[in-house]
Amino acid sequence: MTDSDQNNQLQTIHPRYDEHEGLSIIKTVADMQSQFSRMQNLSRTQPINDWATRKDQLDNLELMLSDNQQLLANAISADFGYRSESETQFAELFPSFTGISHAKKHGKRWMKAQRVSISALYMPAHNEILPQPLGVVGIMVPWNYPLFLAIGPMIDALTAGNRIMVKMSEAAPQFAQTFAETISRYFSPDMVCVVTGEVEIAAAFSELPFDHLLYTGSTAVGKKVMAAAAPNLTPVTLELGGKSPVIVLEGANLENAVNRVMMGKTLNAGQTCIAPDYVLIQRQYHDEFVRLAREWMQKHYPNIESNTDYSRIINVQQFKRVKGYLDSLSGEGIHRLTDAEASIETRLMPPVIISEPAPESDVMQNEIFAPVLPLMHYDTLDNAIAFVNARPRPLALYVFGDNNRDIDKVRTNTVSGGLCINEVIMHVAQHDLPFGGVGDSGTGAYHGKAGFERLSHMKPIFVQSKLNGLNILLPPYGGLFKKAMALFLK
Repeated sequence: MTDSDQNNQLQTIHPRYDEHEGLSIIKTVADMQSQFSRMQNLSRTQPINDWATRKDQLDNLELMLSDNQQLLANAISADFGYRSESETQFAELFPSFTGISHAKKHGKRWMKAQRVSISALYMPAHNEILPQPLGVVGIMVPWNYPLFLAIGPMIDALTAGNRIMVKMSEAAPQFAQTFAETISRYFSPDMVCVVTGEVEIAAAFSELPFDHLLYTGSTAVGKKVMAAAAPNLTPVTLELGGKSPVIVLEGANLENAVNRVMMGKTLNAGQTCIAPDYVLIQRQYHDEFVRLAREWMQKHYPNIESNTDYSRIINVQQFKRVKGYLDSLSGEGIHRLTDAEASIETRLMPPVIISEPAPESDVMQNEIFAPVLPLMHYDTLDNAIAFVNARPRPLALYVFGDNNRDIDKVRTNTVSGGLCINEVIMHVAQHDLPFGGVGDSGTGAYHGKAGFERLSHMKPIFVQSKLNGLNILLPPYGGLFKKAMALFLK
């Protein structure tokens, strides 16, 4: 087979869409509202109830990623001023590909009607749950991982048989345009369309009467999204963030703890919603933690100014925000982990550790979203747990140690969106685990089967048998009815 034949065959299996009645790329509120109405009508008149169509959409998504890896990585890097291509591969492309593979492996089984148990009182009737497409799902994407945090929800929405509108972040405009143009070549706008534009378009997007709206971003904006969705009774999934703590237990392997915490804190220059935000550690381990962190930086990010593995802060506004946190602190409590200076021109923010900032300081009140790591001291494990529980519930919590009794104490006495033991961040890549927040860190969860069910209507069905005894419950209520009630109402 020639290369031309192979390309033609691919084109047949995975058509690229160039011209349609609908709009693939939307830049105005009027066009967005019109396209939504079109997709909503199609979702009611042509629901996607077969697996073949859903799998074909997942195949298109996989092909789109495979064909355009370099293009998408370059666009992300352009928005950041520089973003490590290796980080894009590891943190965005890798979980996207594995998520698609997981959905294609299990989706056909997930969408089948499921027989569930029934009380013996109603037999021989039976119960079923039938997953059905919701209709049109809205996805609002943040700037920090703009590829994976678009693709991840799209996988769940497509597997569940929904049509999708995606609003890209205005803070990553080059990627938004590139992603929109790329999607338009692989999907009909009747299935997926992408909305770009500024804050006013995002606000109007959140007001559309979606069948489900999934937003990833800050808690402050999440509250606005939820309020905008409320008049339409639009159900929402909010993936927010907050301050994800690390508890280092007494006797923990400090070298391992530093290795994993620093990995999580430097990935994407700390601009990760589940990055370790601060560390609770006993005072006796403080100096050793700082020393090991400096050694870790020298080993993994030597010559950080020119190191191609280290990313930049997304924009000047975010850089100034973090620099303001540091400028308000005493210089004596700031431990530089490299010799590099922060640079607003290049938006390079070298990692630093802060010793015991005041709990009321900005760096301890706000999600840091940068490579700045406070170390807070605790005396007893109960003190550390109380410190965590006195604050808004985090999106993630991390505990390091070998004492199973202490680990179980943290596990059972704290509430967080997710928990990692002797690890950070990796729970987000587990497609058999739901991912989501609790309280201020979010509502609802997705990924894998949890995401499929979140973006489906799990319709309960009661199937009555021809032979049944329910007629004894009809009026006039005689002696048999009264005997039955006497039996049941003990």
